Amino acid sequence: MKLTVLGSGTSHGIPVIGCSCPVCSSTDPRDKRMRASLFIQGDRGEQVIIDTGPEFRLQALRAGISALDAVFLTHAHADHVHGLDDVRPLSYEREIPIYGNSQTMKEIEERFIYAFINTQRGGGKPRISLNPVSSPVRIGALTLTPVPVKHGTLDILGWMIQEAGTLGPGEKSPFAVYLTDTSAIPAESLDLIQGTEILIIDGLRERVHETHFSFEQALDAARAIGAHQTYLTHICHSHSHEEIEEYCNRYQETHSLGAQFIAPGFDGLELLLP
Repeated sequence: MKLTVLGSGTSHGIPVIGCSCPVCSSTDPRDKRMRASLFIQGDRGEQVIIDTGPEFRLQALRAGISALDAVFLTHAHADHVHGLDDVRPLSYEREIPIYGNSQTMKEIEERFIYAFINTQRGGGKPRISLNPVSSPVRIGALTLTPVPVKHGTLDILGWMIQEAGTLGPGEKSPFAVYLTDTSAIPAESLDLIQGTEILIIDGLRERVHETHFSFEQALDAARAIGAHQTYLTHICHSHSHEEIEEYCNRYQETHSLGAQFIAPGFDGLELLLP
């Protein structure tokens, strides 16, 4: 299975409109951060995406996405869903199922009402179906399990991603976990995602924020989870990629993480899950 970070930025995107700070003016391509999204490709050809932000069209073109089996949503904030209409060209042959919690599905139906009424015909709307879920979803050999987390006072979802394979007795399939826009992880969710191979987790900035993990809070959570590899996402323009790398290196030395790998994510990052 391959995971591709389509976007690693916060709600403004980086560069921020009208901003000339060092990060927004940076020539390092890793400092160009579209809105947060993850593309998942299964070994049997499955293709699913988590979140369709405002740049979904650009992200899909850059990643060469030509088909989608499903869309999984974390929540209905604009920076995570306002590219949903751009699944239209991918839904001509078949309807694309959308998965999320019940509140997210309700907001999607209200915001994209034209997609669910019969008065508009032809290619002017995406063919999508809304599926509120609280249990694992199977897409081919992929299984995506909802992971309840807090985004400030809002109840949203992260996703645990697994792929069926050949396992020996007592073996557990390696899995990845995607937790964007997270400010707290309930105990039940922590138990569920213990020992993940790959953790992609919200790390907005060094300073504390009401609705997002800071770098330290995200990395503390990664230690508690026992993640083998951790990548920060949903990053604002307060820090360059190089500065966040230095922060992660200092954290690793201070906390003696050993083989646990931590780093900032970036747009276009590709990760393989064995």
